[in-house]
Order: sequence, then C-alpha cells, then structure tokens
Amino acid sequence: MSDKNMLLRSNADTSLRDWHEKEKTALELLQLVGELRFDRSIDILLFRRGIYDSRPSEVINIHKYANNYTDKEIPVNVTLEIVKSIAKIENIVPARIDIGTLATEWLQEKDLFSSVDEFIGHKLNGFSASDNSALVAKDIVLYGFGRIGRLVTRILVASTGRGEQLRLKAIVLRPKLKDKFEETLKRASLLESDSVHGMFKGIIKVADDGSEIIINGNRVQMIYAGKPEDIDYTEYGIKDGIVIDNTGVWRDKAELSNHLRPGISHVMLTAPGKDISNIVYGANHESVDLENEKVLSAASCTTNAIVPIIAVIDEKLGIEKGHIETIHAYTSDQNLLDNFHKKERRGRGAATNMVLTSTGAAKAVSKVFPHLKGKLTGNAVRVPTPNVSLAIMNFTLKTPSDVDSINAMIKDAALNGNLVEQIQYSTSTEFVSSHVVGSVATSVFDAPSTITSADGKTVTLYAWYDNEYGYSCQVVRLAKHIAKVRRMVYY
Repeated sequence: MSDKNMLLRSNADTSLRDWHEKEKTALELLQLVGELRFDRSIDILLFRRGIYDSRPSEVINIHKYANNYTDKEIPVNVTLEIVKSIAKIENIVPARIDIGTLATEWLQEKDLFSSVDEFIGHKLNGFSASDNSALVAKDIVLYGFGRIGRLVTRILVASTGRGEQLRLKAIVLRPKLKDKFEETLKRASLLESDSVHGMFKGIIKVADDGSEIIINGNRVQMIYAGKPEDIDYTEYGIKDGIVIDNTGVWRDKAELSNHLRPGISHVMLTAPGKDISNIVYGANHESVDLENEKVLSAASCTTNAIVPIIAVIDEKLGIEKGHIETIHAYTSDQNLLDNFHKKERRGRGAATNMVLTSTGAAKAVSKVFPHLKGKLTGNAVRVPTPNVSLAIMNFTLKTPSDVDSINAMIKDAALNGNLVEQIQYSTSTEFVSSHVVGSVATSVFDAPSTITSADGKTVTLYAWYDNEYGYSCQVVRLAKHIAKVRRMVYY
C-alpha cells in the first residue's frame, strides 16, 4: 500500500472514530436529559428544540444551529458538561433550560468563571425551589380533531413529562359513523400517521368499546356529541379544564361561551376571534385579564408568524405603513378538484392552482398592536404545497435603516428577550420551505433575503412558518399561560 493510500485510510479511520466518540457523548447527554425530565421535571432544550426523544446523530446535528447565533462552534462535550452541572443543583425548580444558549454564553464568558459549575450557579441563580414552586396539572379538552387538533395532541403528549402541566383528558367529536369503535379507530389512525409530519413517536391504542384512546400511557376520553351544550365534563372526571376549540365553526364570544360547561374554566379558539382577545403568545399574552376573560383566541397561524417580526421592527424603528403578502400552503377549506365554493376562487383545485385570496392577518395585527390599526394591508396566495407558508412583509419605516442593522435586530430577538420561542434566525442561502416542517418557532426569519431601499426608508422581510406545527406550538404555549403552569425558563 502506498504512503498516500495509507494516509487516506488513516484519516478515514480517525474521522470515523471521532464521530463515534461524538455519538457516545451525545448518548450520555440524552441519558441525563431523560433523568432530569422524569425525576425532576426539567426539560432540556438545544436552541429551542426539545431533544429528549432524539437520536444521538440528531443531537449532534442540532448543535450546528449555533452558527446562526455565534461564530464559535459548540462541541457536544461542552453541552454535556453543562447538563452535568445542572444535574448537580439539588433544589432546582421545574424548568425549561436551553443548553444551546448556556453553551454559547459559556464560550463567550468562561474566562470570568473558575468552572462550569460556578458559571451555571451564576446563570441559574433564582431557580431554587420554594414552597410555591409545585405545579398543578390542568385538564385539556380538544373540541375537534382536525389538522391542528391532532398536532396539538402530539405536542401535549410529548410534553406530558410527569404530568404536572397540561393533561389531555378528552377529545370531543361530532359522530360520523354509527360504530363508535370503528370511528375511534379511524381517528387514531390519522393521529398515528401523518402525510406531512410523519409517524407518531410512540404507542396508540383504542379501547375495545371505542370510548378511549391511550396515547403513550395517556388515557384520553372520546366524547361524541352533537353540540357543546350536550356535555357535562364533570361526568368524565374533568375539573376546571380548558376547551381548545379547533373546529373553526364558532368565532364569537356568544357562540364560544357555550363551551363553558360544568368542568370548564376557559375556552381557546384556534382561529381569529371576532369580539374576543386575539393573543399571540410572546407578544401580548401578558395584557389579558384571565380572571375576567374566559373566552380567548390564539389568533391565526399567519398572525402568529408576522407579529413577532413586526414587534421587533416597530419597537426599534417604527412602522409608518406596510403590506403583508402571504404565500400560503393550501388548506382543507379548499377543494381538491374544481367544485363549488362559497368564497371567490377557492373553488378551483388546490393542488393544481395558485389561488389569490384574502387574509385577515393584517387586520388581526391591529388587535395585537392597536396603534397599527389602518397602517397595514394584506393579501394571500394559496399555493400547491400541503404545509409551510411564507410571509413577505414590506414596511415604510419611521427611522431609516440598512440590511445589516435590521438583521442584527431580529437575530438579537431570536436569542434574547420575550420572543425567543417565536423567532428562529436563519443565515442559510439554501433554505427552502421543506426545512421548516416541524419547526417549533412561529417565524423562521430568512436573513439573506432582507432588502432595503437606497434611502433605508423601505424594508422587505421574509419569514417562513409551519402553519400547522409551529402554530400548534403557540396554541400549547398559550394554554400553559392560561393554566398558569408555565415553568421557569432559561433561553
């Protein structure tokens, strides 16, 4: 064997050994993450992504997202040491902790501390247990079981942990089949396998009489009813629960208040509401009086996508006026093939046409930020993709700016402040819609696409969003806020 071939083989062997060492480190990390989750109700995130149910190779891959926030690579052994240090804290409260953020800060500030333990003690100061640190689980009822309902189910089950936050107790459906078992079986099949979001990670069983679905050990009652008034939730052991209406059938306070049956304290709508508070979690959730407002809206997927970006730009630069165009995936509201539809254009086949239609997202922004009322317009184009949409926002600014400054503002908001769960910052010039499927953020900001006019007065911004899964994450965040079971967080 020639010297060159021997060198090539040696390099290949070294590379493979290095990879195996990384996998072993990631596996040790995942073991600790699981112990913290179940023993102490600590959820460990890596750049906003939950990693408890991940493969070692996935964990290694997620470390690459550090490139969007820092110029320093974050090795897996660094995040492992950080988790080990967190595990040493004896009296830590239930919390969600992003080790990607902590690792980034450690690499920037480690000269200021004598050890990782000292650094973690400083950063998590205030996360100590107190008499009121225990959480009381809140019962959740899903009214409807369509695209959003099934994804909310996946998220709720995945985040159940020790069951101290939200507990999915029931799903309410209007019956379509005479055989309850057969219908429940079909509903469970749709939950188990999704054409866009893939297979459910876990075990789903249907009770012999079709009265329950058991999802990863969570027993969920199936309630078949014609209308909300037919149900007494206390008969199913539900107390002080939240109904999440994902049917879209009822939109105003009077109609939605019919859900306030025995056993229910609040109602959430997963669509824009007409005469109720429209809430984008992270932006205006603190402004709602939960003691007096029992019926609330989680707004629309598009509103949740654009409001975080608008919040940053308006706060930093001010918005005089603007237009939002959404390139939106088709929805089940449209026809698969050409057929009658009460709305203009939507009767044409969704899978074969781009369909110009309206969106209420621009008007909905004024419900979140009243001072922007009348300043924004909006429209939408439904396109032949089943999921992931793109918001194109064009604003006239009060204070002129440039591409680098605007991108830096969004980047900072994605890493610090109240909108870190909502904004993901992307620097990739190869980014396309399929990359967004399953994103937990509501806005994936496409930094390389930012455009400003020569005078800096006009800016065009692009934000991708998973209009199904990302929005469903927002629904769950808002439900946790209403239920008052949000744990302490370090992002």
